[in-house]
Amino acid sequence: MVRGTARISRRRLLRNTGLAGAAAIGAPALAACGTDPVETAAPSAEDVSATDANLRFDNWPLYIDVSEEDENVRPTLQAFEDETDISVEYVEAINSNEEYFAKISPQLSAGQATGADVFVVTDWLVARLISLGWLQELNQDNLTTVAANIDPALQDPAFDPGRLYSVPWQSGITGIAYNSKALPDGITSFDQLLTDPALAGKVTLFSGMRESLPILAGAQGNGLEGFTDADVDAAIAKVEKAVADGQIRRFTGNDYADDLAQGNVVAALAWSGDVAQLQFDNPDLEFVIPDEGGELWSDNMVVPVGATRKTNAERLMDWYYQPEMAADLVNWVGYVCPVPAAREVLIGYGDEFSVATAESPLVFPSADDLSNVSVSRELTEDEEARYETDWNSVVT
Repeated sequence: MVRGTARISRRRLLRNTGLAGAAAIGAPALAACGTDPVETAAPSAEDVSATDANLRFDNWPLYIDVSEEDENVRPTLQAFEDETDISVEYVEAINSNEEYFAKISPQLSAGQATGADVFVVTDWLVARLISLGWLQELNQDNLTTVAANIDPALQDPAFDPGRLYSVPWQSGITGIAYNSKALPDGITSFDQLLTDPALAGKVTLFSGMRESLPILAGAQGNGLEGFTDADVDAAIAKVEKAVADGQIRRFTGNDYADDLAQGNVVAALAWSGDVAQLQFDNPDLEFVIPDEGGELWSDNMVVPVGATRKTNAERLMDWYYQPEMAADLVNWVGYVCPVPAAREVLIGYGDEFSVATAESPLVFPSADDLSNVSVSRELTEDEEARYETDWNSVVT
């Protein structure tokens, strides 16, 4: 188990390159996830796991537990290797969803191996890969621990009903972070964020369309699962007015966390995991799910077509849904744990850091919190292009 406060969120470190499904300004937009599935998916490769005890796992940097004694040792992964005799090649190969998709799409479109047997990407890209027929359907008989321990809120997302193709690695919530010392009465809504004179010039929003626009559109009344073009137009109009009124200090990438920490802003659209880490140094920072609702998202493990060690990959997925493994992983990365039972494990460890992780509502949200978050609907190709253009016109 890893303890200490020197964790660096891989999302915070790399978000300016388009993490969490958000394209940076000027980055090429991908075709969206809401496109119709291809009529003929590429055939899955023959599974040779029974005779090949190896596995390649592509993930984001800084997104797994690391030994305090040797940063090259990943304790939960080492335990998997020791238990299963499967040798894992762990590659920090993903710097953004867009970049990784561009890298692997030529092989996937031809039904060829990408080199990875399992990789981790965000909800919207999972949906895109499913629609293209580029993922292998998982054998649920190999995922009994997942079925027993997954958070019900993550069990049946619209982009992958029944989790036939994906298993959450870690999750998070998009909401509002604020400095309670500067704003003692708190903040309760996106409307307040964009209009409260007390916040003039002290607010930041994310520059990426996917990071900001869906949740603001959902706040117009139809929610993240049902927002319309009219909701998008209304949200953009409100943001345009907030810009004109001087309400918004700037649009940001990963550096919004630095603005919060340094007191340059009082309130910001934010990710729960970043705030959980910032609170160690600044307890005045708070995270709230606004009245209009927050966004629940996940980074997910998937098996691409062409991968030849699918059963080995499924064993890895199932391994991380043991409460002990999930506890050790989340104690390092600090995002929303997809395994609620890991909380009791962390409490049982007894040390101050683990107990703080267990008691953080940003790692283990309450039932009330989860009732006020939802997974965003996917976008059609046309919506993706139009929303990107309209949002970037505001940001720039």
